[in-house]
Amino acid sequence: MSFFIETAELQRIGALIEAHAAPIYAARGIPFEQFAYVLIQPGKDGGKPRGAALRANWRAYPCSLVKVFHLVAAQLRLEDGRLSAHGELDRAMRDMILWSSNSATNYIIDLLTGTTGDTLLNEQDMNAWCERREEVNRIFAGLGWPELAGINLNQKLMDDLRYGREKVALDRSPTGHNCLTPIAMARLMHEIFGESALLPPARLAVIRDHLARDANDPDRGRGAYQLLGYLGDALPGGTQIWSKAGRTRWLGDDRASFRRHDTLRAILPAGQEFLLTVFTQGEAIAEDDGFLPAIGALVAAELATLAPESQ
Repeated sequence: MSFFIETAELQRIGALIEAHAAPIYAARGIPFEQFAYVLIQPGKDGGKPRGAALRANWRAYPCSLVKVFHLVAAQLRLEDGRLSAHGELDRAMRDMILWSSNSATNYIIDLLTGTTGDTLLNEQDMNAWCERREEVNRIFAGLGWPELAGINLNQKLMDDLRYGREKVALDRSPTGHNCLTPIAMARLMHEIFGESALLPPARLAVIRDHLARDANDPDRGRGAYQLLGYLGDALPGGTQIWSKAGRTRWLGDDRASFRRHDTLRAILPAGQEFLLTVFTQGEAIAEDDGFLPAIGALVAAELATLAPESQ
C-alpha cells in the first residue's frame, strides 16, 4: 500500500507527463522504461497525500539524490547523540546539498559509518569495514517504511571509477552501486515537508533550509546550483522551490552512467503545492537541459488552473 491516494486529477496530469516524455524517448531511441515519476500533493485537512506515479518502484542509480538521505541520516544521528556537532559537519551538510559536493558527502559518510576509503585491507579488516559501511542502510531500514524496500546507501559518491577499499566494497555489495526508487525518494521528501515524526521540528527546519533554492540567486546559472536544466528551472516567477537533483555523464561504468534525476517541492504563487520526483536514464536525456524543466513547467501550468483549496 502506498503512502498516497491516487486521484483522477493527478492521474490526468500524470498522463500529460507521459504523453510529453514518451515521444522524446522514442525519437532518441531510448526505452521508455527508463523514465519514472511520482507526483504528490498534500492531503486535505491533514489526510493522506494524493498522487500519481509511473514506475514508482524502478530501482535506479540515484546520482546525487542520495545526498538527501545522508542529510537526514546525519540529523538523526545528531539527535540521538551518536554524532557530535562541529563546524566541519555543518559546512559539509550545507555544501553537500547546495553545491552537491561529493567530497562533503563522503566526509559525512565517514562520520556516520566510521570508515574511510583508502588502500587495501586484509580480509578480516575488510569484512569489518564493509559491515560498518552498512550503517546508513541500517538507519533507514529502522524506519520501517515499506517504500524504502530495495534501496541501497552503502557506497560513496564518485566522479569516476573506484579504487582500493571502495572498489572492493562495490564488488562485494549484493546490490552493487547505490540505488533508490522514485517512491522511496518521494516518501522521504513527504516526511521532510509534512507533519512528520521523523525528526523534531528544529531539525526538519535545518533540512528544509538546505534544500531551499532561490530562482533569483546570482548562482542559479551555475550547474552545481542544480536549478538550470532541472525541474525548477522554468517554474513561474515567485514560486517557492526546494529541491535536490543529480546527473551523471560517462563514468566508465554503464551501471551508473547517463542518469538525470530531480526531486522537487514547489509552492506556486497562488498557493498550489506539489512534490515531484523524476528519474531518467539515457545519454540523450542526461545531456538535455530542457527535458526536466519542460516537465516541471507542465505540472505547474496544470496545477495553476486549480484553486489551492481544491488541489
